[in-house]
Amino acid sequence: MDVVDTLRHAETLVERELSAEDRAAQLKQRLREIYAGQGIAVPEHILDQGVAALEEHRFAYRPTPPGPARSLATLWVTRARWGRPLVFALGLLVLLGGGWWFGVHRPAEQARIAEQQELEEGLPRALRAEHARVLATTQEAAPRERAARLLAEGEAAARAGALGDARARLASLQELQQVLAQDYAVRIVSRPGEPSGVWRVPEANPRGRNFYLIVEAVDRNGRPVEVPITSEEDGRTARVSKWGLRVPAEEFERVRQDKLRDGMVGQPVVGVKQAGQMAPAWTVPTTGGAILSW
Repeated sequence: MDVVDTLRHAETLVERELSAEDRAAQLKQRLREIYAGQGIAVPEHILDQGVAALEEHRFAYRPTPPGPARSLATLWVTRARWGRPLVFALGLLVLLGGGWWFGVHRPAEQARIAEQQELEEGLPRALRAEHARVLATTQEAAPRERAARLLAEGEAAARAGALGDARARLASLQELQQVLAQDYAVRIVSRPGEPSGVWRVPEANPRGRNFYLIVEAVDRNGRPVEVPITSEEDGRTARVSKWGLRVPAEEFERVRQDKLRDGMVGQPVVGVKQAGQMAPAWTVPTTGGAILSW
């Protein structure tokens, strides 16, 4: 044990001696000198045993061969170096994953499920309900046929998964029902400072003139009613309560002369729209053409 202890604490000497020729004899001599310098008498067979142990590499370090066990052990020993960055990276990954899940994936999935339910249940039910309201509002053939067409197109779009088209058909049915349900009178605007009629030069006929009475839709209490009007000049449709109604030149002149007499139009009502009808019944000759600005 004394030899072993000496060899263990003289590693530099051992490595140097083991790399030289006749290392056994030299090492034995060196050990003898070390013990002699300490006043210790060591028998020859003890020195021989110590040198033999070195020859058998009893005191040489043999690293563990590469493998899973060594890799795991190395990771565990060096955890203080890589552990904190790894925990930070994992935390960041969890945060990013959670943000994507709750901020992107989950809302998208909920929207997809809601759209699917709307296509399968909501839209078909709403389409049938609006179609029934139209049929209950009017007996006229044209709007009833249009309602049936919109219902069929909307249901077909819902079955095909065309959400936008199905919604558009539902909106058209709702607008149709609103138009049918309206009840108002159309009268010529006859207020100080506002024109009761205008004329325009059409682009297609620079030598001609189109005449319009400026009219407004009002309910039974005289309140303005917005109705969908399409301009014959640019094809634009808007919901307005006041527009220009195209009339023959003779009707335009009659109204002009009437207003010149006392500043008022004697008979301002030119049409009546009753519930269940698509358009007003006119009391003056008109093509139904309109303008939205003048």
